[in-house]
Amino acid sequence: MTQTTTSLPATHSAELSTTQTNGIHHLAISTGDMKAQLQFFTDVLGAELKALYWMHGVAETFHGFVKLNDHSYLAFVQGPKTAGIEPIMGVSHAGSAANPSAPGTMQHVAFNVDTLDDLLAMRDRIRDRGINVFGPLDHGMCHSIYFAGPEHLALEVATSAVPIDEQAWIDPEVVGLLGIDAELLATFVAPKTFDSRHGTVPQPPIDMNRPQLAMPESALVAIMSMADADVTARLSQSDPPVARPPL
Repeated sequence: MTQTTTSLPATHSAELSTTQTNGIHHLAISTGDMKAQLQFFTDVLGAELKALYWMHGVAETFHGFVKLNDHSYLAFVQGPKTAGIEPIMGVSHAGSAANPSAPGTMQHVAFNVDTLDDLLAMRDRIRDRGINVFGPLDHGMCHSIYFAGPEHLALEVATSAVPIDEQAWIDPEVVGLLGIDAELLATFVAPKTFDSRHGTVPQPPIDMNRPQLAMPESALVAIMSMADADVTARLSQSDPPVARPPL
């Protein structure tokens, strides 16, 4: 196959912008069996349960959070209809890191550990709980082990000794096959900076041809047309389910 001759910028700062995300706060996964998922992730992976409550604004639905670190969580959502939805391999679920699933669905999730020793320790823990796991595989950019979780989750634990080097890991052939030219590639590698306007940018006009949340159009229009302060005041639910005395 013909390879492109696109090249990456010679330097690339980690500090791209004053307004960019810096990690995953939580990844939410639908479940028909909250208890089984919490038991698996606390016992097999050692993730502490940190929250379990009625999901805000969603009727008859449970929300559970297990801790990856103090700023990153795995979340589960169990509603009254979830258990009755039949998983379809290749559509709703990939089943492994090598299989397809529908666009927009979670194909697999990889959890981080800091060192190869930590990775082998996690492999020991997973096997000790009776779960089959293989690896580590050396992918160059990381070492990974692979296993399954309840309800056909495709799971991975990975570690990287150093940050991924885009000069070595962006393949010109793949760039060309995706129709990405040199100018566009440069914007992917070094996104345009955007300085905060301190919350003053107004809501753009509602365009149903752009990505929108899946809800009745009337509700979407109503929410997106509200003033930001009204959204916060009217839709927030900040009280925890269990009242704790002040420290």
